[in-house]
Amino acid sequence: MNNGTYVFSQMMQLIHRQSFARFVGKFGGNYRVKHFSCWHQFLCMSFGQLSQRESLRDIIICLNAHPEKLYHLGLTKGVKRSTLADANEERDYRIYETLAQSLIAKARKLYQGDLEAIDLGNTIYALDSTTIDLCLEVFWWAKFRKHKAAVKLHTT
Repeated sequence: MNNGTYVFSQMMQLIHRQSFARFVGKFGGNYRVKHFSCWHQFLCMSFGQLSQRESLRDIIICLNAHPEKLYHLGLTKGVKRSTLADANEERDYRIYETLAQSLIAKARKLYQGDLEAIDLGNTIYALDSTTIDLCLEVFWWAKFRKHKAAVKLHTT
């Protein structure tokens, strides 16, 4: 039985919730959302990143392995993969970009007097990949499935 706060919860307490809520409001992130808020999405994706999960399915399996502990992580109930996938697809990325910029600004203030501090302006990379659907009759060389053609695009 755990008597203290989980490490993940302690880390998420470092994120100022009112600032996050302001970013969400600025970009309309929770517009017409009933249950799975931007904060819940952020918690799920942060958990996946910090626990080195490899896919959405991996994140969901890991989170739902102990549903009675989700409350202690800041999640109210179990998360479904389709819900998280839809949230990732529909929500504005600028919410999280603004949050990252504010955290980088805080880190710069903390390390401004340190000569050996990490240069945060040059070490942040964003990686993304997407699949572009193509017509199989025209692009026969890009066979993706039995009746589909596609190419995978990776960007940094």
